[in-house]
Amino acid sequence: MPSELFDIVTRFGARADRVTHVEDLPARPGRTVAWPPWLHTAVRDAFVSAGIERPYAHQVEAADLAHAGTNVIIATGTASGKSLGYLLPVLDAAVRGAAAPSGRGSTTLYLSPTKALAADQLLSLRGLILQGLRPTTYDGDTSREDRDWARRHANVLLTNPDMLHRSLLPGHQRFSSVLKRLDFVVVDEAHRYRGVFGSHVSLILRRLLRLARYYGASPTVIGASATAGDPAQVFSRLIGAPAHAITDDASPRAAGRFVLWEPPLLPGYSPHESADPFAGIAAPLDDAPESDVPEAVAGEDRPLTAASAPPPDDPWAASALVAPTDSPGDGDVGSERVAAAFSDARRSSLAEAADLLTDTTCAGRRAIGFIASRRGTEALASMVKDQVARVDDSLVRTIAAYRGGYLPEERRLLESALRSGRLLTVASTNALELGIDISGLDAVIIAGWPGTLASLWQQAGRAGRAGQEWIAVLVARDDPLDTFLVHHPNAIFDRTVDAVVIDPGNPYVLAGHLCAAAAEVPLTPDDLVLFPDTAYHVVDQLTEARMLRRRPAGWYWAKAENPADLSDIRSSGGGTVRLVEESTGALLGTVDDAGSHHQSHPGAVYVHQGRTFVVLSLDPEGRVALVEAKHVDYTTESQTVTEISVLGTRDSYPLPSGGTVNWGDVEVTTQVTGYRMRQAGTGLVLGEYPLELPAQVLTTTAVWWTAPDALVEEADVDTAELPGAVHAAEHAAIGLLPLFAGCDRWDIGGVSTARHADTGVATVFVHDGQPGGAGFAERGFEAFSAWQTATREAIDACECISGCPSCVQSPKCGNGNEPLEKDAAARLLRTVLG
Repeated sequence: MPSELFDIVTRFGARADRVTHVEDLPARPGRTVAWPPWLHTAVRDAFVSAGIERPYAHQVEAADLAHAGTNVIIATGTASGKSLGYLLPVLDAAVRGAAAPSGRGSTTLYLSPTKALAADQLLSLRGLILQGLRPTTYDGDTSREDRDWARRHANVLLTNPDMLHRSLLPGHQRFSSVLKRLDFVVVDEAHRYRGVFGSHVSLILRRLLRLARYYGASPTVIGASATAGDPAQVFSRLIGAPAHAITDDASPRAAGRFVLWEPPLLPGYSPHESADPFAGIAAPLDDAPESDVPEAVAGEDRPLTAASAPPPDDPWAASALVAPTDSPGDGDVGSERVAAAFSDARRSSLAEAADLLTDTTCAGRRAIGFIASRRGTEALASMVKDQVARVDDSLVRTIAAYRGGYLPEERRLLESALRSGRLLTVASTNALELGIDISGLDAVIIAGWPGTLASLWQQAGRAGRAGQEWIAVLVARDDPLDTFLVHHPNAIFDRTVDAVVIDPGNPYVLAGHLCAAAAEVPLTPDDLVLFPDTAYHVVDQLTEARMLRRRPAGWYWAKAENPADLSDIRSSGGGTVRLVEESTGALLGTVDDAGSHHQSHPGAVYVHQGRTFVVLSLDPEGRVALVEAKHVDYTTESQTVTEISVLGTRDSYPLPSGGTVNWGDVEVTTQVTGYRMRQAGTGLVLGEYPLELPAQVLTTTAVWWTAPDALVEEADVDTAELPGAVHAAEHAAIGLLPLFAGCDRWDIGGVSTARHADTGVATVFVHDGQPGGAGFAERGFEAFSAWQTATREAIDACECISGCPSCVQSPKCGNGNEPLEKDAAARLLRTVLG
């Protein structure tokens, strides 16, 4: 069908060769029903006055269930009006509760993963003409006076998991009047609570519901989520109680187009350089993929993982952290071999996205460009401004960046400009992926796979909310997953969204929350049924370690410290390394323990707010790195040695080919042994320098497959090729697992070896990056055939000769992507899969 927006992004056919697929999404009419009969007339009139004549069918279905006391999750598409589904019972209770002597006979806690979304919801609530409604936010931006008012008077508190964990639950006595009247808990954007972060939030919710019962309340939990796999089971696991799912979306949808886009090849690229426009530039200290909860400082791209043996009196202490890497094992040495002399790479997704946004801006169309990191957001906005200025410098003021880390006033100004239409173009992290009400957007440009299918549709759903034609473009990064997806559109458009993976029973995650719960109100045996099955064993261990004390009334917290400090809810625990300027003593920032050996070793180069620093020394025990300001024309990359040991196998099965697939517990030992110095821009190696840093140990879970000697011979992989073959297969598998496990490649690591000590044959491991596991390896085990088939297809389909970032090279390889054998990896996978 003709599309002006499609003509704009393809420059009327000049860039059409970059389009690998176009999915036309037809318009869908809406289905409305009558307002529920139990709804207070004042609430109905408030929504009618706001322009909502009749609700959609799915909104009333969810509201009816919640009003009747049934936990419910609304899992429908973007812009489907999920908020009305939970607001109907919440506001009905608030208005009726206003007649109580205190003026608030009913309270609701609303949980949002971001401040921006909570602020947007508050704005919407305050826009309703409804007597008796007293909403307010309770987050890191809230003043002391407003917090006091919220505790005494608010009947709808909008907060986030961090504030629950750090403030409301530990200080529940001050919130007793809120908790004893708590009728509803709303968990907005529930699909964002996945992995270890989701496991922490699950336990925080269970602590909240336990305290509500302690005060005599029995709140109903209402969730709002993007379309997700098995939403009822996932939400039940999140809240620790049965729940019903609403999935039949009755909202209307405008017609639009979803375009898959592959940047063009850049010939003459060296595999030791990078097509990434950030290559050769050290990340700023605060740069990371945007956090789900920006109230705290976001961590590095590497996952936080507990390591080294804990002291005997504290089995849950994490004295060190390990950042998983893609690393060959003992059988994969031979650093003299290289993947290839030269290979092909593609133009960066950042540069492509900047071109697309430039054209939409100059055409007067409103658009958002999504990119993973804060650094990328600023770079994308800057590039668009520079290019637009060459056409019409008056348009530059209509372009801005939006990310976490801004001051509250800056965020509010940007959000206001977005809603009003004063901004045409915004470069954003996933902070604007959520349900902030922005209507009138024509285009969404997504620079790289956003991590999950749910996030992809959430981002694409930002466009077309006003009912006009819209377009979304996924621009592939130069990595295996993105390359696979743009050439396999069925993996996006013909596939249901995967279920969110959480594991609240992970002892490393659960322990801190059991301690916090015991400090809030002593734990009883009856309370333990509210927590995962592992709670009984963990409580025994905590008691033996004298962190909990058993008394007739239950288990009590036995330490003077604040138990909330045991759980960093967006990681697995551990601390941070401080970066201090030696000459001034100024604290420049922090680096998570997970990446400290890789990022802040002596000689490492950092960029902070445009200034370059070189690390002089690292004290792992004191957790401090001294740096000096220095202008340099080189970058550094760490070199690591990784070993993996099988501690036990939880499940396994044989493959028809003779190989095996296994899932179990492993111990990963990683040591940074040195670093390379590379010339900025060219990537030329200027020197290699040894380091003496202690090893870091991670106990976690992994999925691994084996290839006996006869199978290797059948695949025609010789002894010289085998190390590079398993290494390449490992890299590609790590790149594709996020498609099947709902994780990011930085959540997982890998090790490969031509002959592993525990298996005796060629083995490829992919492991979770969190102590005790996060559930990703288990999902890989369950989806092994589909996962590895996609891995083989991604390698086969790549146009490069001997390996590139689109297939088998990894951005986090501890061995500098050496050795790699692309063709041998494809042959081996083909034979293993049969």
